[in-house]
Amino acid sequence: MNKKIILTASFFGALAVILGAFGAHGLKNILAPDQLSIWQKGVEYQFYHTFAILYLSTFARYKNKLISLSFLFFSLGIILFSGSLYLLAVKDVYQISFAKYVGPVTPIGGVFFVMGWIGLFLAALRDK
Repeated sequence: MNKKIILTASFFGALAVILGAFGAHGLKNILAPDQLSIWQKGVEYQFYHTFAILYLSTFARYKNKLISLSFLFFSLGIILFSGSLYLLAVKDVYQISFAKYVGPVTPIGGVFFVMGWIGLFLAALRDK
């Protein structure tokens, strides 16, 4: 479990750096400022929750079901919350037609983030 958590955090962290650089350099001249802000918000939350996933690796040796759930919730949150923001930011420029249906996915990703933090809180309460 610990290895899986660290590998996942490493992947999401590297991807956040790549997407952040792409936004700052590749999209800067083609997105409107509000769209670029949406992109950057996705990168920001991906980084926050990448570090949260990495922190979970310190608990993984306990084989705690709450840590496993937090890992799942943080990962799904990154995919749904940040992923939907990336799509929403570039939907007009890249003419992504299905992206208009992605808006409701963002808050679902946010709920997964909250559930991950609650799981971590409860796991810490149970830790001896």
